[in-house]
Amino acid sequence: MIVITAPTGNIGRRLLSLLIEAAPDEKLRVVARDPARLPEAVRGRVEVITGSHGDAETVDRAFAGADAIFWLVPPDGSVPPDQAYRGFTAPAARAFATHGVGHVVGVSALGRGTPLAGRAGLVTATLAVDDLIAGSGVAYRALACPSFYENLLEEAGSIRERGVFTDTVAADRKAPLVAVADIAAAAAGLLLDRSWTGTGSVPVLGPQDLAPADLARIMTEQLGRPVRYQRESLDDLRSAMLGYGLDATFVEGMVEMKRAKDQGLDAVAERGPRADTGFAQWCSDVLKPLVTAEAVDAR
Repeated sequence: MIVITAPTGNIGRRLLSLLIEAAPDEKLRVVARDPARLPEAVRGRVEVITGSHGDAETVDRAFAGADAIFWLVPPDGSVPPDQAYRGFTAPAARAFATHGVGHVVGVSALGRGTPLAGRAGLVTATLAVDDLIAGSGVAYRALACPSFYENLLEEAGSIRERGVFTDTVAADRKAPLVAVADIAAAAAGLLLDRSWTGTGSVPVLGPQDLAPADLARIMTEQLGRPVRYQRESLDDLRSAMLGYGLDATFVEGMVEMKRAKDQGLDAVAERGPRADTGFAQWCSDVLKPLVTAEAVDAR
């Protein structure tokens, strides 16, 4: 029995599809706040536990009889980082031990063991989740990820209308990036194997380290329109996020994470095999159809 949390999110829905295709005989269970968001074909293939995987009673039901768990903390900017990450995970960590879960695969971040790890805001909170899970007695693998290509989907409107995308790092700051499809593939491999023991991290990195200037050049080529990078200040980021009504300490955690990334947090990642999806391919397959569709809608 494999249990998948956040099965309707960007990573979870791809992971679920991979597991259904690759292991038709594997028992699958998902934890979902809103089961209606699951595709109808998927609902007929999996057992569904309705509720939040941050809730003790829900995870107690969900993890009973489970061999392996895919763990992902959903973003929650309404509470402080420790509550959003460690607090959310604490009931699950207790349930891992209670039900004798053997293996857990979690989505985590780069930076462990670096001088920046302790002052990287939301990344620091994420690494604390890894420690909490590792201390529960399960075999654990943290998928140590850089920023996602998919973060740029939030900029699709700006790219279409103004030919601009923003971030807070220097234009020439090279760092790894990754597609969520490759994170899902790494998770699927570990969940289906389960011959591994102990605890550790697995870096999941795209084929190339890229700076914002590189992203602008590749998007210009793939989208067939000029795209440029505009650097945003940390103060402007802070003001914008506070304006959305997010928790002030969570906002500061985001600012600290962005500052650490600009100081090279992701660039010191352990090197190993690289994931398959290149940024140019992702732009062509994912971003371009969205930008084009938006342009059609605008007319």
